Amino acid sequence: MAWVLLLLLPTACLQAGNSAGSNRGNTFGVNQPARLSGVQGGSIKIPFSFYFPWEWTKDPRMTFLWRWQRFHGKFIYNSSSGFIHEHFKDRLILNWTQPQTSGVLRILDLKEKDQNKYFCRVHLNTKHGLEQWQSIGGTRLNVTPRKHIPVSTTTKSPSIVTSAVTTAGLEATEGQKNPSFVNIGATIGVVVATAVLITPVCVMLIFLWWKKRPAD
Repeated sequence: MAWVLLLLLPTACLQAGNSAGSNRGNTFGVNQPARLSGVQGGSIKIPFSFYFPWEWTKDPRMTFLWRWQRFHGKFIYNSSSGFIHEHFKDRLILNWTQPQTSGVLRILDLKEKDQNKYFCRVHLNTKHGLEQWQSIGGTRLNVTPRKHIPVSTTTKSPSIVTSAVTTAGLEATEGQKNPSFVNIGATIGVVVATAVLITPVCVMLIFLWWKKRPAD
């Protein structure tokens, strides 16, 4: 029974520390937004801030650890060791500079499985020893699937096709001239050619007729 109480003690202490947020002078805690939404393939920033009553040492050696899924869930990030969970490999960036008491955890290339809860945990060396505490509520992250973007086709719009056909028609007309003018030109050519062929024959017939006519 005693070991059960020892296991429950850290959680009880953490909850007590966060539940007394109205008097931060004597409490400690981590603030995170309750909910955030992101788009699949995009990125999201989870802001956090923390507070505590203890006096820290000259070298507080602040460390931030992040859990997901639940309060006692698996660790996905450790700022001290550089550990990153395999699922988040090359996708987690912590923006924070000591001794600031706020920062941002950025998740890149959001995936469907990233939709879950995230908890920030703080480790800090103080003059009272090593202190550690964690957000109780965490941040619920919702990931929205990216909207389907239809693939563009090579089919032109009707206006473009009509314009192309009209242009082709104009080009063909310009190359062939006006059909009526072409027909008239062809007719005149035939008449002239016929006249050229018939005229010598007519002249020859008139000459023979004149030569054979009876002399007066």
